[in-house]
Amino acid sequence: MDAIQAANEAPDKENSINLEPAESDEAKSIASNLKIENATDIIQFGTSVQSKAAEFANKLLAEVRSNDAGETGNLLTDLLLKVKGLELDEISSEQSFLSKIPLLGDLFDAGKKLIARFDTIEGQIEKIIDELHKARTNLLTDITNMQALYDKNLDAFRELQIYIHAGNLKLTEMRDTVLPEMLEKAKSSSDQMLTQKYNDLTQMTERFEKKIHDLKLTRMHALQTGPQIRLIQNGNQLLVEKIQSSILNTIPLWKNQIVIALGMFRQKKALKAQQAVSQATNDLLQKNAEMLKTNTIEIAKENEKGVIEIETLKKVNSELISTINETIKIQDEGRQKRLSAEKDLVAMETEIKNKLLEAKG
Repeated sequence: MDAIQAANEAPDKENSINLEPAESDEAKSIASNLKIENATDIIQFGTSVQSKAAEFANKLLAEVRSNDAGETGNLLTDLLLKVKGLELDEISSEQSFLSKIPLLGDLFDAGKKLIARFDTIEGQIEKIIDELHKARTNLLTDITNMQALYDKNLDAFRELQIYIHAGNLKLTEMRDTVLPEMLEKAKSSSDQMLTQKYNDLTQMTERFEKKIHDLKLTRMHALQTGPQIRLIQNGNQLLVEKIQSSILNTIPLWKNQIVIALGMFRQKKALKAQQAVSQATNDLLQKNAEMLKTNTIEIAKENEKGVIEIETLKKVNSELISTINETIKIQDEGRQKRLSAEKDLVAMETEIKNKLLEAKG
């Protein structure tokens, strides 16, 4: 459990923050060296940590701006359009493609054109895959960088804990010991300067209390930043998984189907060629030979049919992939809703905690 998570779960008392022994000793050391009557000490108290927090916020903003997840979505969309552009349905459709080829020579020319179009699109797909590999690498780098930012935020949070605890210790000392003693001396003495010193120190103590309040606000910002970083990391991780799935599963599947479709196209070309030769032979044979030829061709056609139609297998395969994709989508949406709910819970818990602190104040 890290310090940020512990802060969410531990009670935030007025003068007590959940610290490790070494951190508690450091807070005591800071408090002992702090001079409330010194305006510079109050002004400089915790400013180094606040500066780190501001620098960290700038780095986080730069990371978010440089992480263009939309570009990855454009690559995936472009990939889909390229594959659709091949118009594989023309290969298996008699009416849309083969029926428009009147001559045998035209048939072979059309086949060459289709293969050439496939080769062109295949090259474009490979370029998109290369870009997806780069996008995946960039996302993985972003995840690593965000982890480094998370660690820095955690360090800043811990330092803020120490300074707030040190400030609370000093405030307790001032209110319970130093100021009461000074007030008694001022009351029992005719020296007006003692009264002035008491008033000055009281004002400095009030200013110091406001300074601690500012540190608490900075601490809350660090507390909120941790979950925000994790959400960005999780989003990048989902994109990496999506890209990897496209590269390793979806794209090879498309290529396999393209190869199968081209094989079927060549098969149909051979069948058309055989039909053209048979037609020329029929003109030379007698009627009985024509009937025999017709029966033979029909038997051969029936025999060449598979046990299961390839279109049926395609339909089943398409429905299966769609089912898997929908399942993954539902799971991802559920995960995002849970993450959002957890963030809301943390926000509500923090709001209650702040209200309790206001009530104590």
